[in-house]
Amino acid sequence: MKASDYDWPMAADLYGEMQLEAHPPARHSWRDFAPGILVTAIAALAAAWLADHYAAPIVLMGLLIGLALSFLSQDKRTHAGLDLMSQTALRFGIVLVGARITADQLVDLGPLPFALLVLIMVAVIAVTVATARLFRQDRHAALLAGGATAICGASAALALYSLIGDKRVDQARFTLTLVGITVASALAMTLYPVLAAQLGLSDAQAGFLIGASIHDVAQAIGGGFSFSPPAGEVATIVKLTRVALLAPMLMLVGLWLARSGGGEDGIGAGKHIPLRLPWFILGFLAIAALNSLVAIPKPVTDGAATAAQALLLLAIVATAMKARLHLLLDQGWRSFAPIIVATLTSFLLSLGAALLL
Repeated sequence: MKASDYDWPMAADLYGEMQLEAHPPARHSWRDFAPGILVTAIAALAAAWLADHYAAPIVLMGLLIGLALSFLSQDKRTHAGLDLMSQTALRFGIVLVGARITADQLVDLGPLPFALLVLIMVAVIAVTVATARLFRQDRHAALLAGGATAICGASAALALYSLIGDKRVDQARFTLTLVGITVASALAMTLYPVLAAQLGLSDAQAGFLIGASIHDVAQAIGGGFSFSPPAGEVATIVKLTRVALLAPMLMLVGLWLARSGGGEDGIGAGKHIPLRLPWFILGFLAIAALNSLVAIPKPVTDGAATAAQALLLLAIVATAMKARLHLLLDQGWRSFAPIIVATLTSFLLSLGAALLL
């Protein structure tokens, strides 16, 4: 897939934001955004209804409905609205995720579990990228799968994609990664508590294993409480600590991409690209810092969490609607290999760390 195949810009690229500022996108009136926003909102509401009534993962429902409605993106009237939902809604959603993060969570976890979490995160990403060539996969696609698995599933995948950009990982591959991560997370929520019980893990060990290895926040917390209430509390702290590591990981990924010179994209090959953090990462850090320093009322934090979930769902639906199904079918089974490698690596390392606690 090439950006020139379409008449509207694709997902955000950090290099584009830094280097192509001299060519700002065309201005649109609110009427231009309305069709795309409307179809995205209707699809997101349908996904939320199905998830609520059939106890299905809301991200998976959003992906499937978005893919089913991908034909709507052929209509140029939806382009501006779909871009707004897949880019701007995503960025504001990432900012609001910071409302779930406090410094107290890191303190409550303790130094050893925190250090183990950082090592697991780095190892999962490194192993996934290192094994990409074995399955004939691109390292940027492996980075996307490994980073999303190591941190917080679909939310991390969306944030990483905003840095990597569609020139390195096309829309079809990104959508396939979202589907694979969501399915793997749903399976893990069902299987990991059973495996923890079979292995005779304590509540604290099971909570760490589940919180450290399941991708998405809701599935990690649900899996922990399905083992036991104490395990659920541990899993919640561990999982939210992983979410807190999202911003540092994004900064490291942005630095790595900048140092690599962007040669594969034809943007400044071999040149030094100065790293400037996107505003949504700075916003994430600012909200998390404010939440750590000031006692924000619980209704406000709950509202921010709900708004973040809604905005990320809108971004996922819009991204799926912009995908091309025929390109998804062309990916092949090897496209799932990085997700499988990352998931297995995360589980095995988390199990080993849990046994040390």
